[in-house]
Amino acid sequence: GLVLGVYSSEKDDGAAQFTSAGDAFDRLVSGKLRALLSLCGPPLKKGKTRIFHGLHQDFPSVVVVGLGKKNAGINEQENWNEGKENIRTAVAVGCRQIQDLEIPCVEVDPCGDAQAAAEGAVLGLHEYNELKQKKKPVVIPQLHGSAESEAWQKGVIYAEGQNLARYLMEAPANYITPIKFAEHIEQKLRSFSNVKVHIRPESWITTQEMGAFLSVAKGSAEPPIFLEIHYSGGADTNDSPLVFVGKGVTFDSGGISLKPSSGMDAMRADMGGAATVCSAIVTAAALNLPLSIIGLAPLCENMPSGKANKPGDVVRAKNGKTIQVDNTDAEGRLLLADALCYAHNFNARAIVNAATLTGAMDVALGSAATGVFTNSSWLWSHLYEASILTGDRVWRMPLFEHYTKQVTDCPLADVSNIGKYSRAGGACTAAAFLKEFVTASHWAHLDIAGVMSNKDEVPYLRKGMAGRPTRTLVEFAARLSQDSHN
Repeated sequence: GLVLGVYSSEKDDGAAQFTSAGDAFDRLVSGKLRALLSLCGPPLKKGKTRIFHGLHQDFPSVVVVGLGKKNAGINEQENWNEGKENIRTAVAVGCRQIQDLEIPCVEVDPCGDAQAAAEGAVLGLHEYNELKQKKKPVVIPQLHGSAESEAWQKGVIYAEGQNLARYLMEAPANYITPIKFAEHIEQKLRSFSNVKVHIRPESWITTQEMGAFLSVAKGSAEPPIFLEIHYSGGADTNDSPLVFVGKGVTFDSGGISLKPSSGMDAMRADMGGAATVCSAIVTAAALNLPLSIIGLAPLCENMPSGKANKPGDVVRAKNGKTIQVDNTDAEGRLLLADALCYAHNFNARAIVNAATLTGAMDVALGSAATGVFTNSSWLWSHLYEASILTGDRVWRMPLFEHYTKQVTDCPLADVSNIGKYSRAGGACTAAAFLKEFVTASHWAHLDIAGVMSNKDEVPYLRKGMAGRPTRTLVEFAARLSQDSHN
């Protein structure tokens, strides 16, 4: 199969405006493609397709897909590069049509941006069907022509990174337990000589005095794991690393503060923070990025049992602060509190944590963007610029003292794990809680609860767990590595 892009006509005459690959193919078939397109009715709108069969022996099926305006660039209102998003969407739609025709291989028009085209193809074809007997046919997307093979390969690596996060998040919680999560990541990193993976057991977590993390884990029969990854891509081993921290609750029942049963199955993806940061490091290693990254993922289940945290219990975090657990379903911040304390051991250039932390984040922004709470404008601008390129957007949220007071005004301990005004500003009070465990001057907390899954909002992702914002984290790391070089 072959996927070719066509731009919306600037004029009203409706003549198709092909990409250079489309023009070349049209010449190859003596102008038949252009002629057929004009017979098919009005010009193709963005993301819409037409399929032609029998035009050329090498490509029995050709899908022509609308790319929108030719010179679409950065849209200030939308905070993304519209041209790149159009290409990702168009290519994903075209590749899925080839898949529906059960054609095993598809060549993809780079559409002027081979990286975006590769991302669209690889993300658009991904589907979790490991446990089904009937699977969709596997389609291998390849670059049509050879001009932009390096950019294409980079796009494939970016997309495979996000697909790894999607795989981990989508898999049932009995398949991705804390130890199985850690082993899966270790296996992905095994071939890189500059990566060390430490799978820390419960005994190690105890010696680290991570009382907040352990208090969540003790409710489950699954033992907790603290996953620590060291990627040494920087030329100078003494360079300060970038530290990624990810919440790794492989199943979240809510604990004693039990969640409603409707939709609880989606809580197998409550380790989305760990999935995205670990996948970002796998991607950084595959791209051989010239910087050092440390990944930390506290992994456990949050279950109701005779050993589980009870509302009103007080636990002690690694930095000595006491925490009143007023709601056992606000458990992610307990894991992160200890992991963030530990992150300060590494003289980090920046600490970035990601977590499916609050339903309030989903209420605030929906699935449009990841909420970012940060004490550093330098860090914010890097994350923001990275997200414009990837189309996986971020939006800055407030870290006001206003919210800090709501978690530190606590009857029994130094901090409470929920704000005293209950649901008001829930994502902001959660961030204020985490800030109590951070002394680093460059720290960002990404609340990814709203972008955890995809219904139909991102057209190049199928329905299911989204693996967002893995590509933005990778692009951010890539920009940071360029910074160090300049």
